[in-house]
Amino acid sequence: METSHAYPRTWTKHYDKKVPHTYEYPKLALWQLAESAAKEFPDNDICEFLGKTTTYRTMWNDVLCFAQALQAMGVKKGDRVAIMLPNCPQYIVAFYGALRAGAIVVGINPLYTPRELELVLNDSGSETLIILDLKYHVYDEVASSTNIKNLMVTGMQDAMPFPKNWLFPLKMKKDKLWIQVPYGNKAWRFTDVVKKAKPTPTSVDMDPVNDIALLLYTGGTTGIPKAAMLTHYNLVSNCVQNSLWLGLDEKTRGKQIVGSVLPFFHSYGLSTELNLGIYGGSKLILMPRFDVKMAVEAIQKHRITIFPGVPAMYIASNNFKDIKNYDLSSVRYCTSGAAALPIEVAQEFGRITKGAKLVEGYGLSEASPVTHCNPLNGE
Repeated sequence: METSHAYPRTWTKHYDKKVPHTYEYPKLALWQLAESAAKEFPDNDICEFLGKTTTYRTMWNDVLCFAQALQAMGVKKGDRVAIMLPNCPQYIVAFYGALRAGAIVVGINPLYTPRELELVLNDSGSETLIILDLKYHVYDEVASSTNIKNLMVTGMQDAMPFPKNWLFPLKMKKDKLWIQVPYGNKAWRFTDVVKKAKPTPTSVDMDPVNDIALLLYTGGTTGIPKAAMLTHYNLVSNCVQNSLWLGLDEKTRGKQIVGSVLPFFHSYGLSTELNLGIYGGSKLILMPRFDVKMAVEAIQKHRITIFPGVPAMYIASNNFKDIKNYDLSSVRYCTSGAAALPIEVAQEFGRITKGAKLVEGYGLSEASPVTHCNPLNGE
């Protein structure tokens, strides 16, 4: 039912036919989206990471185990759990597991300097940190100046298939990038924490509308990074808005493949890849960083249908020297954000994908983040 307004919403006449003008968003805790998808699609793959797949059933079991482990460590509702990881399966487990335990997640850029990490950990009041092993030295440099009580470390190799999980550390050592983590003394292995726990976390009384789910640090335009405080309802609503705008419905549930290269520690990637994908029971193709050859190969191999990005990614794809040798026709939905999208870039990407809809969006971290987007089919 439409709500009356003092001024006509003239822009709604440009909405695509499937897009409702208003909607009653579900008042759910964010982790409940993952729980529902795991119940509906237990045997579907939730993600693929460098050749290894994981099902929704397995992932949700790990989420519950991690939530129970956090509670056993003393993490209570409202405590801050910081995650300093690139896109990988461990991020999914840590993110939804922390929320299921009642904690507030603090997303941290793995490229932060020691001083930047120290600032965010202290400003957020974080006492728990999950960090990539190759970045342990960044934390170690400022450890004594933080209040971290629970430190868990994981590596890319922990989610890789054999023999990649064996070869990757060797390559890092050869390139002199390997960091020796003092496990058992100052840090726990994230994978061990999950394996030793049971999928029986205690229930937490949640108020999705008012309870904060995420502290998202944004530099904005001035001064030091500041935390945008986003509630469960903020993030669930934006996830549903994105889904409605793309015209995703019951017929598409469990069938979409989401290219996930935008970082989950950023609001754009979190909402348009992680939350949107899991809300729809989709399969996420996780890429820890953007590499144009890796991206176009992933699109062709996995038949990616949803590919959120930034203009630089689409420009790189358009200009990739061997692009004519790749079949990108599976891509149907693309939203571009973070910078202005030249119309020529959108048109060329539509041509090389044989019809993908690439539209420009706008948002900001404080709004969870998407606030505007051009229609996929209209003008």
